[in-house]
Amino acid sequence: MNSPTMQKKMMNPATDLPTQLGQLGLHATAQALDDFLARATKSRWSPQLMLEEMARAELRERSRRSVERRLRLARIGRFRPMADFDWHWPKKIDRPTIERALTLDFIPEARNFILLGSNGLGKTMIAQNIAYAAVQTGYTVLLRTAAAILTDLHCDSPQILRRRLQRYARPDLLVIDELAYLSYDDNAADLLYELVSRRYERRSIVITTNKAFKEWNTVFPNATSIATLLDRLTHHADVTLLEGPSYRVRESEIEIAARRKKA
Repeated sequence: MNSPTMQKKMMNPATDLPTQLGQLGLHATAQALDDFLARATKSRWSPQLMLEEMARAELRERSRRSVERRLRLARIGRFRPMADFDWHWPKKIDRPTIERALTLDFIPEARNFILLGSNGLGKTMIAQNIAYAAVQTGYTVLLRTAAAILTDLHCDSPQILRRRLQRYARPDLLVIDELAYLSYDDNAADLLYELVSRRYERRSIVITTNKAFKEWNTVFPNATSIATLLDRLTHHADVTLLEGPSYRVRESEIEIAARRKKA
């Protein structure tokens, strides 16, 4: 026999069917219950068909929520789709290699993809599109600038450093943007080497950089781990080079010319 307390709880309006469905994790059904029941009644669904439709709706909702959560954690930021990319602007670009990377075929193989070229040619845009496609496909992704990662890894506590390294080692795809844009101390090279080593032959890295590998010793002066770092980073990697003037400078010049014409 139910206790008076239990009876009151069962009669509480707060525990109506949509609320109970939500408590069970059936959010899609709870949010569209009236419409769901109306369609079931109108179409005379059998009990089995009703359960099948409910299961399909919940799977779609869980997939949508999973993508939203992984997009939030990936920190991709705002970006232009590849449909807006001007393939004709760079004087040199390996389109087939980039388009193959956008298919994400390198991720199951734990290979790396490195975009090398001067500023303003769309390296970050390409990397963001790869990251977004990976999230949509079901991979876990994290995109951060090299400066943000190295700042985060600079800490005095070995325990905290281990936890932070693990955070960057865990995602299926790590995108390190703007590597070698700034100068760092030799300790930064050691931290980056440790991170690359943890992902080596296990999980993929995408890197955008504006300096040739032979110039990295100017970015990490006096660092003894540069050669080993590059060896592990490029061992299983596709490296593609972009050359040409900055597209952002061109856009700025066009905007200035348009404003002058309007004035």
